[in-house]
Amino acid sequence: MGGSRLDLAMMPKLVKRSFGVRLDELQLGGRVRDSKPLPQFGAGVWELRESHDKNAYRLVCVLALERAIYVLHVFVKKSKSGIGLPRSDVALIASRLKRAQSLDRES
Repeated sequence: MGGSRLDLAMMPKLVKRSFGVRLDELQLGGRVRDSKPLPQFGAGVWELRESHDKNAYRLVCVLALERAIYVLHVFVKKSKSGIGLPRSDVALIASRLKRAQSLDRES
């Protein structure tokens, strides 16, 4: 959704590969390592986490829709103190989730 594909393309090769493998596992119905649900967005929204070169990379996706797994947001987490998502990221994820739900219902 949005610029997620481009954001993912800008990540280091090892991070892209890790996220790609884990998205494949999710498509096959598996549970993946370094992931956690984000219940503040509703059921089926997950955050995949990856650490590389002292950076914290995140991929947020929604699994609870019928047609596809939608990648809502990909980013480098800047805050070293605190585990929550920054408000700007929360707003972006919520907006893209609404769009994904709308797209999913269209077919």
